[in-house]
Amino acid sequence: MGLIDELIKWTRDTFMPIGDIGLFILAFIESSVFPVPPDILLITLSLANTSLALYYATIATIGSVLGGIAGYYLGLKGGRRIAKRIFSERMIDKADNYFNEYGTWTVLIAAFSPIPYKVFTITAGIFKVNLKKFVIASIIGRGARFYAESVLIMLWGKEILAFIDSNLELITLITAAAIIAVVVLRKRFLIIKSKKEGSSNNNNDASK
Repeated sequence: MGLIDELIKWTRDTFMPIGDIGLFILAFIESSVFPVPPDILLITLSLANTSLALYYATIATIGSVLGGIAGYYLGLKGGRRIAKRIFSERMIDKADNYFNEYGTWTVLIAAFSPIPYKVFTITAGIFKVNLKKFVIASIIGRGARFYAESVLIMLWGKEILAFIDSNLELITLITAAAIIAVVVLRKRFLIIKSKKEGSSNNNNDASK
């Protein structure tokens, strides 16, 4: 058994016995410091009691968003120095590029990105992203991810589990790519609209 498998097993053995509280704690710490995502516990708990799947998704979302806020302040107070102790320079640079390119939308993209979410929560604090927009994007992004998993389990149970296990990274990549496409198209639309308005204003000025 590899180190990752041992860590996942330890996570299940530690947090599973305390149910929703364990899920909340795991979701909270994963958004700032812990490497194992809460999905593994969310899926396990939801399979054990599908009638509570949406409840577990809510717990995971609340814990993840609050943990994201903690990560934000960790980055805000500790700066790039603290980030370098947790992540590689390459990961920090990648997050930096995302924030430069997509702004606050990066947090929404990060919810479905294979890159650990805590990379974005901490760097959001480092780059002083608007906190209100950060929280809103976190709620939408993390909520969409966790509720989607719970709904799939409610509909198909263990049948969907093998599919999620085999294709989770692909699913997250496709979803992140779709969000990026929407953001890019929105930016281009705003640029075109701004140019048209500028051209219209210039024509009006010239006619006066």
